[in-house]
Amino acid sequence: MTESSVACVILAAGKGTRMKSDLPKVLHPLAGRSMIGHVLDAVATLAPARVVVVVGPGMEDVTAAVAPVPTVIQTRQRGTADAVRAAMPVLSGFAGDVLVLYGDTPLVTADTLARMVAARRAATDPAVVVLGMRPSDPGAYGRLIVTDGTLDRIVEYLDATPDERAETLCNAGLMAFDGRRLPELLDQIGNANQKQEYYLTDVVEIARSRGYPCSVVEAPVDEVLGVNARTELAEAEHLMQQRLRRAAMNNGATLTDPASVFFSTDTRLGRDVTVGPGVVFAPGVTVGDRVEIRAFCHLEQVRVADGAVIGPFARLRPGTLVGPGAHIGNFVEVKNADIAAGAKVNHLTYIGDAVIGAKANIGAGTITCNYDGFAKHKTEIGAGAFIGSNASLVAPVKIGDGAIVGAGSVVTLDVEADALAVARGRQQAFPGWAARFRKHKR
Repeated sequence: MTESSVACVILAAGKGTRMKSDLPKVLHPLAGRSMIGHVLDAVATLAPARVVVVVGPGMEDVTAAVAPVPTVIQTRQRGTADAVRAAMPVLSGFAGDVLVLYGDTPLVTADTLARMVAARRAATDPAVVVLGMRPSDPGAYGRLIVTDGTLDRIVEYLDATPDERAETLCNAGLMAFDGRRLPELLDQIGNANQKQEYYLTDVVEIARSRGYPCSVVEAPVDEVLGVNARTELAEAEHLMQQRLRRAAMNNGATLTDPASVFFSTDTRLGRDVTVGPGVVFAPGVTVGDRVEIRAFCHLEQVRVADGAVIGPFARLRPGTLVGPGAHIGNFVEVKNADIAAGAKVNHLTYIGDAVIGAKANIGAGTITCNYDGFAKHKTEIGAGAFIGSNASLVAPVKIGDGAIVGAGSVVTLDVEADALAVARGRQQAFPGWAARFRKHKR
């Protein structure tokens, strides 16, 4: 594609009432990204000269979410053709190919969009290319009537004859237009129908009446699923997760139970990564090579370097950096911390707002007390340091290289390198006390 040859109009003015949500329909997340974000990602692969999103009144949240892509307002919900008309001022003077997409059809791929543009540029020079599909149950979808390789018309199910209803090629809604002929065709679309709306599907019959050819590109049904309700959003999530799981495995990761692993669109896994069951990758996760992520871990906005071992049952929160060969073990929570190479944080521990030096060992039950009720403070643990079990490190505090902190200590002052720090009450024993206590209680 040349940079100046494609424009994209994304229709997102629908109210989404069936979602029963305060959030605009197209902003509902799918694999960690909004539905319209997925559409914009697919569009970006075409290097379009112009992109515009059509929104409804009061949809400032959508406008903010798609910025810097411009938006225009369809002031009244009068059909899909009316929505495209609202976008025409942004396309003024544009003579390339115009794709019309939907913000609630998030699974469409860049490959399908490229095929639509290629079909628009075919030797037959079609004025309109319509994306078709063949669902197992065509139901009430509009039918695409093709004769001798040319799309003649789109027939709505209620208006179709029995022979037309027998056609399995259905309208998926997305279209590609010759930008030079689009204004002329839009001007001819009327609203003489039951809803008095301007339907973009009428453009095919209008184009054919003027002698312009039209054509069809087919796509898998899963790719053109429209999301209008939360049940459909769940179905789209399922399909997207299947796509992401396949991509991860094709790129060299092992998923021991693929169906139980959940990815975000931006998850990046290196080669020979092993992911156990029940792992969730929230947005912003990058994992290096030869990393093992054991069962039931949750990672969000973190980077894990080569050879690290995570989990099981670990939670890595935003801002965490896990160095090469480091271990983060079971029931460990880490937030905004830099865990250096070879360090071990293996059991029942919270590390927040901290720097852990190379090959340091953090004992079971250790916590960094990073919050004083008003502000967060930093804990620094040096290379090779050993923190005994159930230690509480009250930030801001520094533990020097090679230092040892005794188990059960509450550390409030810095510990110098290679020192032993013990901060707990001295143990005392009272022989026979327990027996006397029990006798007294009887």
